[in-house]
Amino acid sequence: MQHRKIAFIGAGNMAHAIIAGLVSHGYPASMITVCSPTPVRRDKIAQQYGIISTSDNVVAAQQADVIVLAVKPQMMAEVCQALQHSVDFSQKLVLTIAAGIPAQRYHDYLAQSLQLIRIMPNTPSLVGKGVSGLFAEENINAEDKHFAEQLMQSVGSVIWCEQEQEINNIIAITGSSPAYFFLFMESMQQEAEKLGYSPTQARELILNAAEGAVELAKSQSETSFATLREQVTSKGGTTAMALAQFYDQGLPQTVANAMQSAISRAEEMEKLF
Repeated sequence: MQHRKIAFIGAGNMAHAIIAGLVSHGYPASMITVCSPTPVRRDKIAQQYGIISTSDNVVAAQQADVIVLAVKPQMMAEVCQALQHSVDFSQKLVLTIAAGIPAQRYHDYLAQSLQLIRIMPNTPSLVGKGVSGLFAEENINAEDKHFAEQLMQSVGSVIWCEQEQEINNIIAITGSSPAYFFLFMESMQQEAEKLGYSPTQARELILNAAEGAVELAKSQSETSFATLREQVTSKGGTTAMALAQFYDQGLPQTVANAMQSAISRAEEMEKLF
């Protein structure tokens, strides 16, 4: 991977995950800076990975080749305003991992000639199992696209979006989906505890079952999820009765509705920030 000076504006979980992935893959820690107004999170990351820590976003951005905007959407305008007139963006690549802010807004916030790539990661990036959707504007060259791709491959897999609105689809499919799975497992754990299992036992049983299902699906990559489901389901058996409850309660449509709600919210956020 090409080595460039990177400034992370924001020291949240996702910045932490990307920094960890980069350093673990041999990226020089001395070329990474993390910025945050409060020292607690940034200094912890700096001490753990040997990177540079600062509260000065402007200086860090001025010295960087790549700026990663890793702050919450509602804070983005304020953060960018402080950079707008102090940083020359003509030779810098800007990456943003914030949901719900369209590319054009960053041009308004920072510079019309901005070189920008939008990235939508997810929280499994914290353990190197993330999935990130990327969208690059037409003015982004192949070298910059390759750099962004390798950056996010340090924490998982990537998929490129041809159109910017596809980023909202990625939010619904992968960005928000860990919460879907956690809700399902949470509900199973609650019922397992009612059946007499301790919270620890219930959690381990469910985690192991979920992990086994994922590994089985991976080992049979040519087999559809529908077929895998059918292979577990004997006619008139216990699994069939359980699945009947899911269908009677409209689970497939509920999932579809939830994903569409995530997309709709992302579209609403584009008008807010």
